Amino acid sequence: MKILLAADGSEFTKKALAFLVTHEAFVGEGNELVVINVQPPMPPRVKSILGVAEIDAYHEEEAGKVLEPIKKFLDQHALNYSCNWVVGHVSDEIGLAIKRENAHMLVMGTRGHGVIARALMGSVAQRVIADCSIPVLLVQ
Repeated sequence: MKILLAADGSEFTKKALAFLVTHEAFVGEGNELVVINVQPPMPPRVKSILGVAEIDAYHEEEAGKVLEPIKKFLDQHALNYSCNWVVGHVSDEIGLAIKRENAHMLVMGTRGHGVIARALMGSVAQRVIADCSIPVLLVQ
């Protein structure tokens, strides 16, 4: 089974990761974990001021801040994994990664916003679930 873990570096990502490594059914022999971090795009005016190379370096640095601790953690558990990062809108990029990786399950940490907060601003998890064609495991 191939599992896609959407990682933003928050405490909720850490909880989802801890859940996965403690459940061999998800990360045991024959399973693969793909970790993805989505960096938000820069406004066009910022790109024009700083330039593409500077923006790319920034995104790579920010993704590294999220993915390097995850890599260290997964290396300690000797799991079959890969880590990637992309730039774009989070829910869209997660959907594209599911298709690109041919993932069987998506795992995400979630803040668990209340009903009013979800109604006012929505959440990445809600948008992903609405468009997702594979099982989604939300870890709170």
